[in-house]
Order: sequence, then C-alpha cells, then structure tokens
Amino acid sequence: MSLAALDLRFPRALGARVFGAAMTVAVFGGLAGCGQVNGGYGGGTGGGGAAQLSADAGAGSQANIASLTEVIKANPNDANAYNIRGTAFARGGDAKSALADFDQALKIAPDFHQAWANKGLAYRRLGRFDLAVDAYSRAIAIKPDYDTAYLGRGAVRRQLGQIDLALADYSEAIRINPRNPGAYHDRAIARQGQGDKAGAMADYSAAIERDASAPEPFNARGLLKVENGDLRGALDDFNGALNNDLYFGEAWINRGIVEEQLGDRKDALASCQRGAAIVPTSKLGQDCVRRLAGAR
Repeated sequence: MSLAALDLRFPRALGARVFGAAMTVAVFGGLAGCGQVNGGYGGGTGGGGAAQLSADAGAGSQANIASLTEVIKANPNDANAYNIRGTAFARGGDAKSALADFDQALKIAPDFHQAWANKGLAYRRLGRFDLAVDAYSRAIAIKPDYDTAYLGRGAVRRQLGQIDLALADYSEAIRINPRNPGAYHDRAIARQGQGDKAGAMADYSAAIERDASAPEPFNARGLLKVENGDLRGALDDFNGALNNDLYFGEAWINRGIVEEQLGDRKDALASCQRGAAIVPTSKLGQDCVRRLAGAR
C-alpha cells in the first residue's frame, strides 16, 4: 500500500460494531440493537464512524509506533509519514497524539484531504464535535468527491441531532460511491430515527445486497421486521446475522425473543442463554432466560 493512498478508515475489525446507533425496540419487552453509536463499515470516518473506537493493539503497538517514528526521523518533511503514524496512534486509542500528528501533516501539506478527514475523526473521538465537522468540511472543500469525509461528517451530525444534515451527507456519499454498504446502513439509521421505516428498510436491504457478510444490517432489518409484525422474516434476519457472526450476542437474544413469540420456547431458551453468555450485562437476555427457564 502506498503511503499516499492511506487514510484513516478504522477498519471494521477495529470496532466490534461499526454500524451506528444504539437501538432498542419496545416490542415483546424489547429487542436488542447494536450497542455502539457508530456509522458505516469504515467505522469512524463514515458514520460508520464510532463515537467510541476500540483500540487495535497491533497497529498502535509501541513497536509499530517506534518504527513509524524512525521513518519520520528519516523524512521529517513527509506529511504521509505523520498521517500514517497518526493512524497508528488513533488505532491504539491515543487520539491526542494522533491529532498532533495530523496537525503536523497539515502544516507540511495544508491540502492533504485524508489528514483533514483523519483529524475530524480524532476530534470526534475526543468529543469535540464542532471541530470534527469543521475538519471534515475542510476535507470536502479540498476534494468534493471524497465520500469518506461525507460519511464522517454525517455521523457527527447525527450525534449532534442534526438528522436532516446527516441524511444529506449520507445521500451525497451514496451518490459518489453507490457501492459502499456502510453508507446505506448509516443512512438507514438516520431514516429510522426520523420514523421513515420504509426508507430505513430499503437502505438496510441495500447494505445487505452490497455486503452480505456483515451481521449488523441483518440484525437491524430484523428489528424493523418485528416492528412491522413480520416475525418469520425477522427470524430469518437474526439467523442471517448469526451466520455471519456467531458471537453477536444481541442477535441471539433477539432470535430467542422472537422464537418465544412464535411458540418455540425450547429453542428460545437456548438462544437467550447463548446471547446472555456473550452479553452478560444484557437485561433483555437475563430476563428472557429467567422467564423461559422458570416456565419449564
């Protein structure tokens, strides 16, 4: 990978649930949604963007940081080198050091659009949302077809409650890159927040069509199907989520609650027990286990 091509996307593996929006549906006592407030598959820059990003011990290891520091010592005017070390700091959970490196990269190359977007993500992690919006906007001003920056800015705007502006950013990202499944997922979350269930359903389905390997859109679409009374369809989606991630505890719990409503109490108990073991802090899971175990 060339240094110039790298920008801070915080890959999905770095954030367990890079799809955004904590979501609980008040149906059958509640179903479990994704726990992170985040945005698309690019977890962080794109709605995907996470309010909290998990650390990557490998990318942010002292050995990796030390190696990148040696590169900077040999090339002190290389903006790419600072940008890459900044990504390593960020992936290791050190947003302040990341921000310092992105600032240095931008001193060297003020029009480095990836560094502006990365700076936006670092600000976002620090909870400085207004500055994050400004940084993403600078990236967009420099490169108007940079879909990553639109997704990142949309995620911040959604966190700020500016849903109309967030939707506009997500839609522009989709116009630029209609193949990005995370953009559809992020827009679905925003649409759902506005009560547009049909639009959200369409976007979750579009995300799945573009990447059927991610569990989160299946779980989210399943929750919507429960709200619409389509329990069999919801069960299929929760199974789809689990086919992609057997350790998705919320999907196990959701499957168990739906199986209970469909009259399959034995399988429901097994599903809720599995989910509660993965997410022991889930009140929904614990309540489901107690309810079904007590009924035997």
